[in-house]
Amino acid sequence: MKDRFPDTLAALWRARRPSGPPVAHTFRSAYADRWVRFHSLPGSKRYPEGEDEYAIALHRYNTVLDELFSGEEVYVVTTDWSGTPDGPAAFPTPRRELHPNGVHWWTESDEDDPDPAFHTHTRLYADRRPWQRGGLDALLRAVADEALVEVFVTDTELRRIHHPYDGGADVVLAKPGERDRLRGCHVDWLSSHPSGL
Repeated sequence: MKDRFPDTLAALWRARRPSGPPVAHTFRSAYADRWVRFHSLPGSKRYPEGEDEYAIALHRYNTVLDELFSGEEVYVVTTDWSGTPDGPAAFPTPRRELHPNGVHWWTESDEDDPDPAFHTHTRLYADRRPWQRGGLDALLRAVADEALVEVFVTDTELRRIHHPYDGGADVVLAKPGERDRLRGCHVDWLSSHPSGL
């Protein structure tokens, strides 16, 4: 079963999320009618400074993750990049240490530039586990510090997506009404900008 895991997850993504590949920074535009952004620190501060601010950021990440996935299993997805599909990661990150059970399941290649030196291959790694509050705290701290990017967590049916980033989280819900209810629960964590960014 484990050998088929990457193919099964890739097929599920294509069936459930035909709007595009599983590249987290694209979710906001691909699912704009079901998207909301929450900031991870007061005043839209981007990076935590000190343990008090890490605690606030982790509380906000975990609170929304709990509301999305409590009692469920989830896929945790991390990413790296390379100049070739199978080459070493272009930039060192703590991805392997923080996501040791992640299995490579998707490569999204950008080879539009005629110069191969400018080709990039985004590689996604996933594992499946029961959601547990605090279980991703080390990974979320790395995200808050921008040591890891393009991370996301989703339920096993790919209905809801939580994409944490340095400064907050983009959340995609199953329906606009569900998005509105979640947004209403955390109005103090929203941007004051009309676009929601």
